[in-house]
Order: sequence, then structure tokens, then C-alpha cells
Amino acid sequence: MNILGLSAFYHDSAAALVQDGRLIAAAQEERFSRKKHDEGFPKLAVEYCLREAGISLSEVDHVVFYDKPFTKFERLLLTYLDQFPRGFRSFMQAIPIWMKDKLWMRSIIRHELNFTGPILFNDHHLSHAASAFLVSPYDEAALLTVDGVGEWSTSTWGVGRGIDIELREETRFPHSLGLFYSAYTYYLGFKVNSAEYKVMGLAPYGKPTFVDQVKQTIDWKPDGSFRLNTDYFDFMTGQRMTNARFDALFGAPPRQGETRLTQREFDIAASVQKVTDEIMLALASHIHRETGMRHLCLAGGVALNCVANGRILRDAGFDDIWIQPAAGDAGGALGAAFYLWNSVLRNPRTWRMDHAQHGPGFDEAECRRQLEAVGAKFTRLVNADLPRETARLIADNHVVGWFQGRMEFGPRALGGRSILGDARDPKMKDTINMKIKFREGFRPFAPSVTREAAAEYFDLDAPRESPFMLLTAEVRPDRRVIPSVTHVDASARLQTVDKEINPLYHAVIEEFGRQTGVPVIINTSFNVRGEPIVCTPADAYRCFMRTNMDDLVVGPFLMAKKDQPAWNETGDWREEFALD
Repeated sequence: MNILGLSAFYHDSAAALVQDGRLIAAAQEERFSRKKHDEGFPKLAVEYCLREAGISLSEVDHVVFYDKPFTKFERLLLTYLDQFPRGFRSFMQAIPIWMKDKLWMRSIIRHELNFTGPILFNDHHLSHAASAFLVSPYDEAALLTVDGVGEWSTSTWGVGRGIDIELREETRFPHSLGLFYSAYTYYLGFKVNSAEYKVMGLAPYGKPTFVDQVKQTIDWKPDGSFRLNTDYFDFMTGQRMTNARFDALFGAPPRQGETRLTQREFDIAASVQKVTDEIMLALASHIHRETGMRHLCLAGGVALNCVANGRILRDAGFDDIWIQPAAGDAGGALGAAFYLWNSVLRNPRTWRMDHAQHGPGFDEAECRRQLEAVGAKFTRLVNADLPRETARLIADNHVVGWFQGRMEFGPRALGGRSILGDARDPKMKDTINMKIKFREGFRPFAPSVTREAAAEYFDLDAPRESPFMLLTAEVRPDRRVIPSVTHVDASARLQTVDKEINPLYHAVIEEFGRQTGVPVIINTSFNVRGEPIVCTPADAYRCFMRTNMDDLVVGPFLMAKKDQPAWNETGDWREEFALD
């Protein structure tokens, strides 16, 4: 049986194909369209999933959408009516879009895919919960989903046992921890639904001196239940996240994007992160008390906040936690498909998600074809030469683009589409931020460390894993020889790399350890600011040539920048290399 899961029309549209209870393929539309956070119908992602499975659309048994458009429209309409006449202009802009497109999802799916089979719709937060639990390593677990908003729910918690999911409690719009954090993202001059991680990265540079003001905008109880003070927010009906009262509370209007950051912005970020941590910890601790479960599964956009996740792991009482690597809306496509297969159709769970590389991969012949077509000059490395030479380049302070295997599903590069550097070099963080990624200098980088060495360098309970780069841990005081991945508060958002799951990437880090004595390297996503992570070898080469990366490894092929012909970007360079 083939089940196609879809998410679309908010942000990070995606498709996922589950075949007889096993995930065959999953990818975000942005990777193919090259439009960051593409919210459009994921037609290219669907085409990829079908190719990967080797099937046609006529062989798909069910299509399942990750939320319920009519219920979401009900929330939109009732909110505008409740706030009338405020927000009338916003209402007049939104309603035509809904009436033309978003409301008629069944018709859109049939039209876009020419699909004549059954189409089902899943509750948004149930899709999140299923994406976390049904592919987790646990037979039973407590569940927590937190995001901006689904239909009405903004957070839910419950229990998963076997193939069953029970959501017991919810928080409803407009009271939303995700929208609360996004409002501060907006106020600090960053893009909503895109740059919340910048606030998280900014927070350690500040002190929580604005906590009293932040607490005036949200109230929470010891069980983690919370309510926003909606007097300070304008996202219910307006075009802004915050309003004039919010400006008065913090003593200034929102920061304009791209202007200089000051200590004030650092301190506001630290304050909102502290409050978010406290609420997430209170929620998780309450769930632990209520359920008595040893394990917790998390999903929803707020589950990408690795600082809060680390706090939950340390202090909420659970033995361990598991976080969906595509925790945001993209992962809803996966969750909807598995919920149908397991919980609705009553099939046993037979597959777990132990890695995130479920996107397109390219064999050696295709890599060679694309590289030769752009005139790349490369050498072919074999066997142990590839990790040995890559590690040597990193140790020599080279910045290396790394393109191997299948593309990752979710926002993190985990050794498939990565940029690698020497974590020991204190200048490497600034080099990659300014000359490679073209982004703000305050942004931290994540370390990739072999699973065996993780507890030696980071304050983790061995053999604790963090395969999806969704936990922070303190760098041990006696191992602070990796300054370019050690944030200003001595924390790191780490990725542990397992030899069995990603042997080639593990071999690079292990070899780097042999050459330098430190089995830790910088890993950041293979893209520049404002662009999605690269998908194809052609994407990788273009990014390589448009930046100051020193070397590029694509499959077995190594390219040095100094050997490449001058890059002349003309016309629609992607057309020849489109996936077909």
C-alpha cells in the first residue's frame, strides 16, 4: 500500500511517501523550487517521492493532507468577526485567497495531481504527534506538540501506546507559545516563520533583564498552561505581530531589519528565551507527573528550539526524549501518512526514523554528468582516500562543501548537504559566517562529533545521542578546544554521528580526530543566507563557486576552488539539471 502525505499553504510545504509502513521518501518543496520556505502546493516534492518509490500516481492508494482546511477557515472567520471592525483590511486580503484556493484542498489535490483516489484530512496537531511518536524508538511515550497554530490548537499533549495516540489536553488560539516567540522575532527585526532560530542564537549574548516586561505579555501556571495578554499583540487581525502597546512596554518601536544589533536586542532575546524555556519545562514536567511515562516525544515548530529541548531533557524527569527532525509543518506530511497507516488502518509499527536522509540522492554517474556539464575540474578519490583527504583539508583550515548520499528531510544539515570546517580554529566561525554563508556574525555553528566521543567533549549522559542537532549541551570545561562551535554561554547545539547510520561522515570525523586529536568538526547547512539547502550536484557546485569555500566534495569527486574555471552565471542554469 502506498500512502502519500502532503503539507502545504502555510510554510515549508512537503510530501512524504509511506509504502507498507516504511518511509520511502520525504522532502520539502523549497529544495526543488529553490524558494526558501516555499508554501505552494508541493508538486515537485510529490514527483520526487513517486520517482524514488518507482511508482506512478495511479499506484497511490491514499492521499492524506496534514490538517483540516475547513476547520482552519472557521477559526479565521470567527477571529475576524470577534475583532470586527479591527482587521477589516486584513480580512479583505485573506478571504479571496481562501475562497479561491486554500478552502478547496480536495479539488486542488485532484487538479494538481490528477488523482482520482481517496483523499483524507488529518488534524494538524495529530499529524505532529504522529510524526513524533509513530516513527520514534519507543513503544509508549508521552507526547507534546507546540507550534504557532493548527486549526484551533496551538499546543497539545497526550500519550502514545503501540499504534494508538490519545491527545488529552490542548491550548487554543490565540494563546500560542509559537506565535508568542514569533512576535518577539518580529519585534527584534527578523522574519517570522523563518528566523526564530536567530533569536535563540542571539539570546546567550544578553542577560534576561526584560523578563518583567515579557511576563506582562504572557501568563503561565505551574502546569505549563499559559495565556497571552492579547492587548500587546496584533497577529489576530493585523499585518503586524505586535502593536503600539507592545512598543510602549519595551520603550521603542520594532527594530528595522539589517540595522545594527545592540545590547538591548541581546537582552530582550535572552529574556524571551528564558520565559520560553520555563514554560516548556513546566509543560513537560506536568506531562511527566500526569502520565508517569519514561519517554517524551516532541514535534511542532517550537520543538526546533534546541535550548528548550535541552532544558526538558535535563530537568523534566524523563529518561530520554525524541524530537522529530522535521518538527515543523514539513513533518506533518510524514505524520499524516503514518497516522493513516498505523492508527487508522491498524497496521503494526515496523519502521523507526534513525536518520533524516530521505530526500534525493545521486549516483556517481549522475554526479559526474552534472559536474562535467558545468566545466568543473575534479579528481576521483577512492575508499579511505576520501575521508582521509577531506579530514586533511579541514585540518589545514579549508572550508569544505560536503555533498553525499540522500538529502536531509527537515531544516538541519546532518552530513548529507553540509559545509564543514575546523572547530579548533577560533577564526573559523567568523570566516564561515561572513565569507561563506553571508550572514550575521552572532550566529553559532553546530559541532558534529562521533557518537563514541560525545560524552568526552559535551556534558551528556553517556551514551546519550543527539543525531538530529536538536539538543544543546555544555562543552566540558576541560575540552574547550573547539571555540568555533562553543557559544558565548559555553553551550553547543551538537550532532552525534553514528558509524552504523552514516559511516562515511563518521569516517571523516574519526579521521580528523586521528590527525588532530579532536574528533569534532563544524557542520553547517550547505546554502547561503536566503536560499534553501542545496539539493542537486549542480546546486552544490553553484553555491561552491558563488562563495569563498575552498573545496567541494561531491560523491567521490574532489574539487579545489583554485582549479575551477571562472564562474559565469547566465540564464536558467538549473533547467538542465532539474530532477526528471
